[in-house]
Amino acid sequence: MTPVIRLRGLRNQFGRHVVHDGLDLDVRRGEVLGVVGGSGTGKSVLLRTIVGLQTPAAGSIEVLGTDITTATETERDEIGRRWGVMFQDGALFSSLTVRENVEVPIRSAIHLPAETRHALADLKISLSGLPWMAGDKYPSELSGGMRKRAGLARALALDPDIVFLDEPTAGLDPIGAAEFDRLISGLSRSLGLTVFMVTHDLDSLHACCDRIAVLAEKRVLVTGTMAEMLEVDHPWVHDYFHGPRARAALATQGAEKG
Repeated sequence: MTPVIRLRGLRNQFGRHVVHDGLDLDVRRGEVLGVVGGSGTGKSVLLRTIVGLQTPAAGSIEVLGTDITTATETERDEIGRRWGVMFQDGALFSSLTVRENVEVPIRSAIHLPAETRHALADLKISLSGLPWMAGDKYPSELSGGMRKRAGLARALALDPDIVFLDEPTAGLDPIGAAEFDRLISGLSRSLGLTVFMVTHDLDSLHACCDRIAVLAEKRVLVTGTMAEMLEVDHPWVHDYFHGPRARAALATQGAEKG
């Protein structure tokens, strides 16, 4: 099966500082892929490069069969409508209500009557798990968890094939993070979404990721399931997946399944 995202020979650098060099990665249709790595490995840089916010120094980026590094501006705009992005803390427009924030990508992509646009926005707000009255709130009136859900609603605005999530559970309490993990798993299954999730949250990796990609040594060092990560003989990978936080996350998931 052709991957929905295919990276080959990707190189990212800032001045003389090389973040990625010869990075290869395939993301499969319908999976939730967790991207992890130590500080400075460029997890968020990789996400921003795929969605076109960072220009790579070399390599190819194919998304849904289109190489966006060589595509025309029109082709990039068309493919960009088929993915949604949720940045840390939602990255909402502070002067707009939640409903108006969700309507931003709808306005830019298609011409719809205001009533239809409002209804679509309300549907996405509902899908994100927010109460119906949240649409009239401004970001400053929301909790951190609600802002993240509003950011997710905006990412879902155009019924995307792929959703990119940048540290979606960062800053949330354990209960809120677990609820968000269940939300992502449910949306992926019910909507057939492919999810590319940058995270450091071991609970999220256990709870909702089908596979994990580890960034190290300027490339994707290894990909695989959680069980396969436990068998990898690399110092950082071993410490990360066998440390006390990893054991606690594994025990929590085991208790929930039990």
